[in-house]
Amino acid sequence: MDAQMMAFNPEPGVAVELEPKVRRILAPNPSPMTFRGTNTYLIGSTALAVIDPGPDNASHLEAILAAVTPNQHISHICVTHAHLDHSPLAAALSDQTGAPIFGFGGPSAGRSEVMQALADTGLAGGGEGVDAGFDPHKLVADGDVISGPDWELEVIHTPGHFGNHIAFAMRDICFVGDHVMGWASSLVSPPDGDLTDFMASCVKLRARDWRVFHAGHGPAIESPAARLDWLMAHRRSREGEILLALREGPASAEVLAAMIYKETPAALLPAAARNVFAHLVDLQGKSRVSAVGDLCADAVFELQ
Repeated sequence: MDAQMMAFNPEPGVAVELEPKVRRILAPNPSPMTFRGTNTYLIGSTALAVIDPGPDNASHLEAILAAVTPNQHISHICVTHAHLDHSPLAAALSDQTGAPIFGFGGPSAGRSEVMQALADTGLAGGGEGVDAGFDPHKLVADGDVISGPDWELEVIHTPGHFGNHIAFAMRDICFVGDHVMGWASSLVSPPDGDLTDFMASCVKLRARDWRVFHAGHGPAIESPAARLDWLMAHRRSREGEILLALREGPASAEVLAAMIYKETPAALLPAAARNVFAHLVDLQGKSRVSAVGDLCADAVFELQ
């Protein structure tokens, strides 16, 4: 991680103006998966949209409400996806303000067929944890526009990190949730994460001209196109490593992760194995590898 990323260390609970009509409040939930914590964004100058209220945390709820000045009110609550570090506080914030919650759907919405089949076998998501109770009041779809008196947010469905993941575009700004981050590559953990969808969403975002990305964790991404190019190249490189390792013989995602992620702390290897499994599912879809037997997280894969 470079010095710029490490220098990002705002005080939790303090609303910071990033540019006119855009403020950020850091939630107090730092971890190896969330970096300094979840970024909550406040959009607008009178009727406010809150993007990603964050984890179920009373002090963060108080911080969001305290950032609302006497001439303002929260009119919309917008959630990028149903992970426990992004969506649970939406319900309490809605109760306090009366604002409806906007989202793509519940935790299983937007899943690809292959990921739904894996979920049906009992495979559960890893990483940040799923907000099983997430139930938005208003469902939105790709291309929908959510608006207030002085702002508009275009919904962009960006599955990959999570099936119900959406980004919000405001002119040349995009609030990208966990799909693109500057401090780390995004976790793709089946059955909630789908690498085939992730790469397609990267291409979708790359087709537009953005000035800045505001991510779910970490600082603003000032060179969005370059970061997307890096993310896609990183994934293609990882794919190459997996295919190379499989030349030595059939192996499971767990074995491949240990071979490839040699410098990763042991505590993070299960997440790395899920990442490798996401690649293996994608590679099977492209007829590059195949599972020996049924497709599952413990399956052994071989080159085709």
